[in-house]
Amino acid sequence: MPATSPTSANYLEALTAWAREFSEKYYSRSFAMFVLYGNVRDFVPIRKPDGVDFVALDEFLSGALFGQRDLMLHYDRGGLSFGSAESQSDFRHALEGYDSYHATTYAQGIPRNPDAVLNLLDNYLRLRIADGKKIGLVIDFAETIAPAGDLSSMSAEDRNSLVILKRWARNPSFLNADVTICLISENQIELNQGIVQNPGVSAISIPLPDEAERLEFIRWQLKKQPLPPGSDVNESTLAKLGAGLKRVQLQSLIAHAVQNRQPLTMKFIGQQKKDLIEAESGGLLEFVQSRFDLSYVAGNDQAKRKLKDAATAIRAGNTNVLPMGYVICGPVGTGKTFITTCFAGEVGIPAVTLKNFRSMWQGVTEGNLERVLNLLKAMSPIAVIVDEADAQLGDRSSSGDSGVSNRVFAQIAQFMGNTEYRGKVIWFLLTCRPDLLPVDLKRQGRAEEHIALFYPDTPEERLALLRAMQKKIGMSLFPADVEKFFLSNSGTLSGADIEAVLVRSQLASALRNKSSVDREDLKSALEDFIPPYYPTEIDLQNLVAVLECTSKSLLPEQYRNVERSQLIRRANELFALSRQTGQE
Repeated sequence: MPATSPTSANYLEALTAWAREFSEKYYSRSFAMFVLYGNVRDFVPIRKPDGVDFVALDEFLSGALFGQRDLMLHYDRGGLSFGSAESQSDFRHALEGYDSYHATTYAQGIPRNPDAVLNLLDNYLRLRIADGKKIGLVIDFAETIAPAGDLSSMSAEDRNSLVILKRWARNPSFLNADVTICLISENQIELNQGIVQNPGVSAISIPLPDEAERLEFIRWQLKKQPLPPGSDVNESTLAKLGAGLKRVQLQSLIAHAVQNRQPLTMKFIGQQKKDLIEAESGGLLEFVQSRFDLSYVAGNDQAKRKLKDAATAIRAGNTNVLPMGYVICGPVGTGKTFITTCFAGEVGIPAVTLKNFRSMWQGVTEGNLERVLNLLKAMSPIAVIVDEADAQLGDRSSSGDSGVSNRVFAQIAQFMGNTEYRGKVIWFLLTCRPDLLPVDLKRQGRAEEHIALFYPDTPEERLALLRAMQKKIGMSLFPADVEKFFLSNSGTLSGADIEAVLVRSQLASALRNKSSVDREDLKSALEDFIPPYYPTEIDLQNLVAVLECTSKSLLPEQYRNVERSQLIRRANELFALSRQTGQE
C-alpha cells in the first residue's frame, strides 16, 4: 500500500469506491485473495495532493494499492513479469535453487502450462514468506487459468490450477505474512465458481464510470488537448452524453476529434457512442434510434395515455412512481415494437434491443449477459426492448443445457427486481403469447404493468390508424373520398397489414410515374393484398392478451365484462386446437 497511513481518512477518500472497498477488506485481514471483475480494461484514477492522474489497472495495483510491497509479480498465459528488476532477479535466483534441488531446468525457461507456473509460484511464495517479504501477485485473464465449468469436464491442467488457487485462498500463512493475490477477469461468471464463491475470496466489481467520474476524466483529458473550434459540447454535456462509455473510450472519442480537427458535435457523439457500445456489448445490444414519438401511434388510446404519463414522470424526475417494466402483448401486427420505440422517442432516453445472447459454448451465455447488464446499469436511464420475450428470456428449466437456462433466468430476474433501477432501466417485454412468459418475470416488482394492444375495432380507429401509417412512411394524407373508399374496403386489416398495403400502393404509383398515390393505386393494392390468415392463433393471441392485461380500461368493450372463467375456457380450447393443427 502507499506510504500514506492506511488508517488515514484522506487516504481512503482519495480512492475510488471499489478500491476503498478493496483496501478496507485487505486491512481487515480477512482475505488474501481478491477477484476484480467488470470494467477492468479501463483507466483508474490516482489522486495525489497536486492533482489526479489516470493509469491502467495493472499500474494502479502496482503503484498505488501495492506500492509498498517488497515483491510484485504479474502473471497471465503470456508469461510472468515483475514490478522491478530486483524482483525478477530474485525470482530467477530462487528458480536456480529449485532446479538444483529438483533436477529441473526452469531457470533456463519457465514452462507454458499454468499449473506448472502456479506450482513454481507456490514454492516461491512460501520461500519468501519465510524471509518476511510482503508480496503482491496479480493474475490477469484469470478465466483462462481457472475457467468456469464442472470438474468432470475440466482438463487435468485446469483442475491442478484450480486446486492451487483454492489452497492459496484458505492459506492462513498468506494472511499473516501480508501476501495478496488478485485475480482479474472481465466477467465474474467466466471464472470458476469454486474460486468466486470460496469463503476465503472477496469478489469486487469495478463499475463503469458514473457521470461525476466521467467529468473528472474529461477535464483531465481536455487540459492536455482542448476540443477543436466549432464543437457544440462542453465538459458537462460530454460527461452526460458519455453514459455507458469507459474512460478509454472517451479518450478515443476526444483524440479522434483533436487529431482530425473535427468539431465534436452531439450528432457525432451519438453515432460514435452507438458504435462503441454495440461493439463493447459484443453485438448483443442494438441501439434503437427512434424518429417517432407517441403522437405517431393511432388507436389503443388508453395504452398510449399510460405510456405518456410514464414519460411525463421521467421528464419530471419522479422515477419512483414508475413500474419496473412493462409486458406489451397482443396479436401479431398490433404495433408492439412501434409503440415501444415511440415511447423512447417521446421521453428522449436511449433505447436498446436485447439481441440473442445465448451461445453453444460453456459459460459464454452467462458471460454475455453479465456484460450486457453492466452496460445497462451505466447507461441509465434507458429502455430495454426484448422482442419475442417468451422465447428470448427462457425460464427456470435446466433440462438438457447443464443449467444454463436456469442461471440466465436467475440473472435476469434478479436484475429486473432490483428496485435501485426503478425508472432507470425500464424493461419492455414484447410477446404475442404472454401466457408463455414465466410468472417470475411478469409479477409485481418486475414487469409490473401489462399493456394489451388490439386490432382497430371501429371505423374511427381504422381511419386514425391509416393516417398514422401514412405519417410514419412519409405519405401525404388521402382526400376524404379516398379515405372513405379505404374504410369500405379494408375490412379488419391490422396496422402491419395497412402499412403493407400503403407501401404497395406507393410502388404502383411510382411505376406509373405519378407524383402521389391516388384512388386507383390504392384500389389496386387492396384488391391484390391477401392478409395472412391464422384464425385460431390470432384468436388465441387476443384472448391471452385480454387475460394478461392489468388494466380494464385497455380492453375492447366486448371483453370488459366477460367472466374470466369463460375467457380461460375458450383460450384452453383454442390452445388445444392450435396444438392439434400444428401436429397435423
